[in-house]
Amino acid sequence: MPVKPESVGMSSERLSLIDQHLMASYVEPGKIAGALTLVARKGEVAYLSPVGKMDLERDKPMAEDTIFRIYSMSKPITSVALMTLFEKARFALHDPVSKYIPEWRNLRVFASGNHPNFLTVPPNREMTIRDLFTHTSGLTYGFMERTNVDAAYRKLGIGAGTLRKMIEDLATLPLEFSPGTHWNYSVATDVLGYLVEVISGMPFDVYLKKHIFDPLRMVDTGFSVPPEKVDRFAANYTRRPDKTLMLMDDPQKSTYTGDVTFFGGGGGLVSTASDYCRFCQMLANGGELDGARILGRKTLELMTMNHLPDGKDMSSMTVSTFTQITNPGVGFGLGFSVVLDVPKSQVIGSIGEYAWGGAASTAFWIDPVEDLFFIFMTQFMPDGTFDFRGQLKSIIYSSLID
Repeated sequence: MPVKPESVGMSSERLSLIDQHLMASYVEPGKIAGALTLVARKGEVAYLSPVGKMDLERDKPMAEDTIFRIYSMSKPITSVALMTLFEKARFALHDPVSKYIPEWRNLRVFASGNHPNFLTVPPNREMTIRDLFTHTSGLTYGFMERTNVDAAYRKLGIGAGTLRKMIEDLATLPLEFSPGTHWNYSVATDVLGYLVEVISGMPFDVYLKKHIFDPLRMVDTGFSVPPEKVDRFAANYTRRPDKTLMLMDDPQKSTYTGDVTFFGGGGGLVSTASDYCRFCQMLANGGELDGARILGRKTLELMTMNHLPDGKDMSSMTVSTFTQITNPGVGFGLGFSVVLDVPKSQVIGSIGEYAWGGAASTAFWIDPVEDLFFIFMTQFMPDGTFDFRGQLKSIIYSSLID
């Protein structure tokens, strides 16, 4: 339950501007159906407020226990899962990926051509596990619609079927660039989920439940929504050319309510604000929550450092047509964006803040300097249409009073 914001050094009056802003700028004009915002500081929830609707068609109000598609907010969870095996010395960040996926030993780089007639060249070096964590692997996403390689991803249905099928199909395709030379949003985190299976000997979904969800009591997080919880599952929306909302995924008919075969660590999870709060609080605590130690403090420090080569930021390395964060002055660690230069980013915050978001406009960030974190849940695609993150950061940071 939320505490009085003043008890953790925040202003109740200022935080109330969150709902006022979301209602006046987004919900009442019909830009989004609804949203749920959570702000926590010093180990306590200072603000938790739903606005609008979780399902317009059924006139269901947004609720504190609404279940959301978190899409790429799955990525930090997957990254944490693999790093629990790093702590057991089961792999090294500099290990070539082919050590665990032998079919990838001779991956090459695209030069020209169309699938299946590609002209390729050898990479400058092999792809490492760190390249997967940092999206510098040379892999891509089919929805980018930028190159002949991502067209092949769409043709082969990369990301459908099973993790193993994805790995087999990717073995037949070239990389977009030599590992370590560019930043490109990609299926790399789905590959990390497959590595969890290979290294642990346990199905990825089972590993997440045993080593993260159960210890943290994340009771509503998983790859599907069971029948008894469908009434809490939000509808997902996009917008028509006239900018009115259009239902994109009906919660009663969603694929999330059926038999899921692709356990996509890059974007397949559903969760609640409460569950994701427990995940964030574990991170904010240095890897532990309520006696459950998920990661060591130094491991988390390593994950939230900038791992891009020569200290570069994402904006100077990216060739991607889509990413969750486009501001300069932001690097990338092992599963999180990391703020390197606040003035350069032109967004209020702290150096060392780490974050990510999801395709349905969900977002979170954790500020270790202020012992503060934020979770924003909504269901509107595509992400990036509205600057929820930047606008709400302005309100939240102005709420600090100590």
